[in-house]
Amino acid sequence: MSHEVVEKNIGLMVVLIILVISVAGLVQIVPLFFLTSTTEPIEGMEPYTALQLEGRDIYIREGCNTCHSQQIRPFRAETERYGHYSVAGEFVWDYPFLWGSKRTGPDLARVGGRYSDDWHRLHLTDPRAVVPESNMPAYAFLENRVINTDVTPRKMRAMQRLGVPYTDEQIANAQEEVEDRTEMDALIAYLQGMGTALAHWR
Repeated sequence: MSHEVVEKNIGLMVVLIILVISVAGLVQIVPLFFLTSTTEPIEGMEPYTALQLEGRDIYIREGCNTCHSQQIRPFRAETERYGHYSVAGEFVWDYPFLWGSKRTGPDLARVGGRYSDDWHRLHLTDPRAVVPESNMPAYAFLENRVINTDVTPRKMRAMQRLGVPYTDEQIANAQEEVEDRTEMDALIAYLQGMGTALAHWR
């Protein structure tokens, strides 16, 4: 088939473009479904606790993922600053995933366990008290908001339907776990869990 025939027939050109894009997309995407490193959790990984799950929702609600990425690329400059590069098995239970691409603030993929709970509490209450050059807004109000315990089990049940391996017992105990806990507690619990599963995998 000559180029001239395709160039003069716009309908044929559209069909061929769609065909080429479809085949290229399938060649690139389909093999990923058969790679266990991209579809199965890393060894030792546990689903978020009820408190961490609530913290993750607060992290999303407050837009933290718009300024902080959660993906360390396999480049020396990144791994020296942030730690081991991100692996797909860390994110198989994240709905939605929060890799991000903008770094107004530092990447948080390995922040878990790097600072104490008290440090995080002070940082969230008054960021410039610990990082003078920070332009992060304060989230002191989270200390005064108590988690709605009625919603937590429903969130975990929804995640279970998506394939997150929550047990019925974990879901039944969810309300008790988050009872009388503040949104600040939940967000800190989520931050303290970030990237810690990789320690068991390596």
